[in-house]
Amino acid sequence: MPFDACVASPHHLASQAGADILREGGNAVDAIVATNLVLGVVTPYFCGPGGDLFAQVWDGAPHALHSNGAAPAGATPDAIREACVAGHGNTHESFPWTAGMPIFGALPVTVPGAVAGWFALLDRWGTMTFGEVAAAAIGLAAEGIEVSDLAAGFFQRGADRYARDTGWTDVYGPKQPGEDWRQPAHAELLRLLADDGPTAYYEGAIAGAIVDALQARGSTMSRDDLAAHRVTWPDALAVMFRDLTILELSPPTQGATACQLLATADRFAPGMDAPPRAHLHVEAACAAMADRERYLGAPEAMAVDAQALYAADRIDAIVAAIDPDHAADWPVATPMAGGTAYLCAADRDGLLVSLIQSNYMGFGSGLVVPEFGFGLHNRGAHFSLDASSPNVIAPGRQPTHTLIPGLAMQDGRPRYVFGTMGGDGQPQIHLQVLTALVDEGMTPQDAVAAARWIVDVADGGVRIESRAPAAVIDHLRRTGQRVTVVGDYEHGMGHAHVIEVLPDGGYEGGSDPRAEGSVSGV
Repeated sequence: MPFDACVASPHHLASQAGADILREGGNAVDAIVATNLVLGVVTPYFCGPGGDLFAQVWDGAPHALHSNGAAPAGATPDAIREACVAGHGNTHESFPWTAGMPIFGALPVTVPGAVAGWFALLDRWGTMTFGEVAAAAIGLAAEGIEVSDLAAGFFQRGADRYARDTGWTDVYGPKQPGEDWRQPAHAELLRLLADDGPTAYYEGAIAGAIVDALQARGSTMSRDDLAAHRVTWPDALAVMFRDLTILELSPPTQGATACQLLATADRFAPGMDAPPRAHLHVEAACAAMADRERYLGAPEAMAVDAQALYAADRIDAIVAAIDPDHAADWPVATPMAGGTAYLCAADRDGLLVSLIQSNYMGFGSGLVVPEFGFGLHNRGAHFSLDASSPNVIAPGRQPTHTLIPGLAMQDGRPRYVFGTMGGDGQPQIHLQVLTALVDEGMTPQDAVAAARWIVDVADGGVRIESRAPAAVIDHLRRTGQRVTVVGDYEHGMGHAHVIEVLPDGGYEGGSDPRAEGSVSGV
């Protein structure tokens, strides 16, 4: 049955909180912020107040919001190396690709943008106050939630990962399934934001606690760095896929990578059988990830314009280089790990929101702000210390971001809001979900539940879920793809969600079974 208004997210409690806001008369922006705030309580291993935020909003026209933070004014390759020599570097054997840039601890923490993003959305479109939309999150943080089996696994991985002094154990720590978990400090954080707004976070008491935690562990982050954060509203990138215009975010996100992949795939016939199509799509993904490695970074550091990566001549060259019968030896790329929440909302008046918010790598840096019960992200982990890289760390520079909330237009009107978590997998999942929706005519739910593959950019290998047709797996192997078959519904294959705008009115949604989410609405 179609919804008049709805929310989709990776946790049912968050989706329900958003639906409750819609039921109370709030709009899609009110609902998406409420949903995101609950996700920060119930899935702190995906997102929260210490992360970054990106969104696309349709209010009769498309609007792109970037609220991603920059490196501190004192951050240079030499400053990072000196801090590492002083004992502040914190890498992990599971992430061997860092080339000197620490993964965890204070050094990869950039200014968190999520809080500013929430308030910017509410200031421009909201009909409710922050306190009103935060009520469900405050209640769950103060009164407690039951830890699920899936959540307990994330907490255990965090306990294994954050062995050094980050304070992570004091705020989070390992959890057992069924455990009742209360977060009074997090509830107090949300109350303070409701009372004092984002100033409390970027200039007030919360800012002081963030800076103290970071500087004690080698970071040069200052109050001035936090106070300098600004939300921006750049134009989105646009690319055709079949009869849809797909809007993706501009650099420093990997939206240009998604555009290149979609533009390449659009050259292949829509009626193609699944096995040969899978090989061609895998090859296109390898090419796109190689270009991401070579060109993508903060806009001021890029040697080419983002649109050049999916211009006709570049797509011609990629298509010409793809052998339909054999896997090519594409250049490898630096992985960008997952650890994100994607969510979307739509209301009765046609306001649509596609939003993605992340700590990166689960709990992010592992560094916490204990006074306020939240962790800080580690998006700076993808900076390079190589001066020739478009992603070299520099004062005030933003790192490359995986986060790309999608919006699909048809004949000048929205057709789908969509997106996924999954790091490197995000552009690849965008392609697979859109292919399922458009070429195969699937419903949103079937499209997000369908078996997936993901190219591992570090070595070009392909992971594919065991539910995939045997003919697809066999064909990939015959073409020379190095295939690893994984479980039926693998967390590492992303958590995608879709809301379709139905031609005759209303909405239909899909929520990924790889998470604990739902589509909830009225």
